[in-house]
Amino acid sequence: MRFVCMGMESTAHTFGVGIVSSDGKILADARDMFRPAPGKGMVPRDVSEHHTAIAAGIIAMALKEAKLTMDDVNVVAFSQGPGLPPCLNVGAALARYISLTRKIPLVGVNHPVAHIEIGKLTAGSSDPVVLYLSGGNTQVIAYAEGRYRIFGETVDVAVGNAFDVVARLLGLKSPGGPEIERLARDGAYVEMPYVVKGMDMSFAGFVTGAKRKIKDGVKPADICFSLQETCFAMLTEVAERALAHTGKREVLLVGGVAANERMQDMLRTMCGERGADMRVVDAKYAGDCGAMIAWAGALAYRSGRTVPLKDSGILPKWRTDEAGITWMR
Repeated sequence: MRFVCMGMESTAHTFGVGIVSSDGKILADARDMFRPAPGKGMVPRDVSEHHTAIAAGIIAMALKEAKLTMDDVNVVAFSQGPGLPPCLNVGAALARYISLTRKIPLVGVNHPVAHIEIGKLTAGSSDPVVLYLSGGNTQVIAYAEGRYRIFGETVDVAVGNAFDVVARLLGLKSPGGPEIERLARDGAYVEMPYVVKGMDMSFAGFVTGAKRKIKDGVKPADICFSLQETCFAMLTEVAERALAHTGKREVLLVGGVAANERMQDMLRTMCGERGADMRVVDAKYAGDCGAMIAWAGALAYRSGRTVPLKDSGILPKWRTDEAGITWMR
């Protein structure tokens, strides 16, 4: 039976509402991002106030784009975790309200899993090794026995977070990733810490390294170039080992950092040498968005999974490998 699912994304800086049909058609994806002043970070309370202020307008935008009304929505999903608690609460409260007032099923979605599933949908991927790179997460993932298993991850900060912090140190606007990629095109290599521990990685040292380079008068373009080259080489190394270990034949790049062309180039070269396919989430859905929550929610609902209100509390530390993947059994 065909149905329509609305999804709410509110884990961090973005509040998004997506609408998808059960056959995988993305009908709408509306969003707005909280942007701190240059050189400043995000204060969770400020971000949640931003989300609360714009939520009704974003829902209206999504319905208008989909050419639907709330009467056409059969299921509502929300990002249950992981994420910043004040931000998660905005989407969760709205989804509960819609579920109660419209008398429709409620689905809680794991945010990283949603990134994986929208990547698989838009890139035509089936059973990949996933490289999930964002401001809050850095993981190498593959499906096995009912869950997405983590084969390697950051032991401290996520690669996207490291990029954002370095961008703030350089006085660049937020989000920092695109700004670093832009400056890196004119840069040259200077030594940065390369830290791979088995299948795990460390990115915290890049912030300290960047501070030292800035103090020593190294050009911002050189810092950005070296940051990219070193971080992405580490990630490609771990992804290659995961590919060899699992025996899978494709790598899927998802998350906000997936849009970086240099990251894509490195992975494409590695996959070509191993005879594997390299796929990338559609750039439109690489960052946090409501469409990915709606699609993951649709998959969960189609497999018979919903969340009762008593169990719909937010899960700020919900790991990728803790979420049951009922639709792939």
